[in-house]
Amino acid sequence: MMKTTNRRKFLGTAAALCAGSAVSAMPLAAAGKKFPLVHHVFFWLKRPESVEDRNALIAGIKTLAAIDGVGELRTGVVASTEKREVVDTSWAVSELITFRDVAAQAAYQSHPIHLAFIKNCSHLWEKVVVYDAMDV
Repeated sequence: MMKTTNRRKFLGTAAALCAGSAVSAMPLAAAGKKFPLVHHVFFWLKRPESVEDRNALIAGIKTLAAIDGVGELRTGVVASTEKREVVDTSWAVSELITFRDVAAQAAYQSHPIHLAFIKNCSHLWEKVVVYDAMDV
């Protein structure tokens, strides 16, 4: 025997699922408005084959989350996505930090934790590229 679902129950379930999706998306939208400055840094390791160096850099980056004014900190490595001409996979580790404004980002640059990170980890990388952007 086939179980039937009435229209009202179906619409109620669909509405609940949509509401759950909207709620889970809200923090990202709210974070974008609260922390509109994005600081994205890409690191090329001196020894790209060294898992130890990569892990040391990642650990160093994660210390930056303790700096006042940092909204969100994410650390990444190259993803195993489709190889395409427009995708740069030459870097080893990335850091993505959000800030509430330019002043918070400027304070971060001279913060003792950031300076200690540079002192303790700069021997690991041969190149760093920074992209700063504001939400529009």
